[in-house]
Amino acid sequence: MAASLDGFIARKDGRVDWLETSDEFAGGDTLDPEFVEAFLKTIDCYVMGSRTYETALSFEAKGFGWAYGDKPTFVLTSRELPRTRDTVEFYSGDLAQLVNGRLRPSFRSIWFVGGGAVSGDCLRLELADEVRYSILPILIGDGIPFFEKLDRDIALHLAEVKAYKSGTLALCYEVRGHRASHRTPPPNDSLQSMPSSGRG
Repeated sequence: MAASLDGFIARKDGRVDWLETSDEFAGGDTLDPEFVEAFLKTIDCYVMGSRTYETALSFEAKGFGWAYGDKPTFVLTSRELPRTRDTVEFYSGDLAQLVNGRLRPSFRSIWFVGGGAVSGDCLRLELADEVRYSILPILIGDGIPFFEKLDRDIALHLAEVKAYKSGTLALCYEVRGHRASHRTPPPNDSLQSMPSSGRG
């Protein structure tokens, strides 16, 4: 997920206009499109909140395309939302049951796109093996936090740090007590990170 330096993934109203910010860090890496393509092939399915889904649809409507390809995409929502492709499925039940009972037996790499409520739920329910966090070079002051409603400390282990020429800093943490099943460097750059704006 992409976030501002002060830890927000969207403004209070869900806008992610600040994602367009960029910096120039001469010592940073350049993101190789072939690496991004190879990395995305390792993801078997996506899980996201409804507001993240709506943001993805708005990006598609603006001509940016559908960021999740033809991979199965599960949208957590109790609202009626437009279904624009056969790969999208809506789910309103228990998240742990979805992940442990249905997704884990079928998919090796489950990518949680967010938003903040989904991220918080994943950690509270001990469903996450890794946290990949792209910090953009901007402070927005207020908004939707990266992790909502955590009820305890979550111990992490820093596994990787990478800086990009755009000024984005990509962090990969392993969740202590979990064995991460796949550890590939994250394809994080300000142009590659898909915004997340909550569950809803």
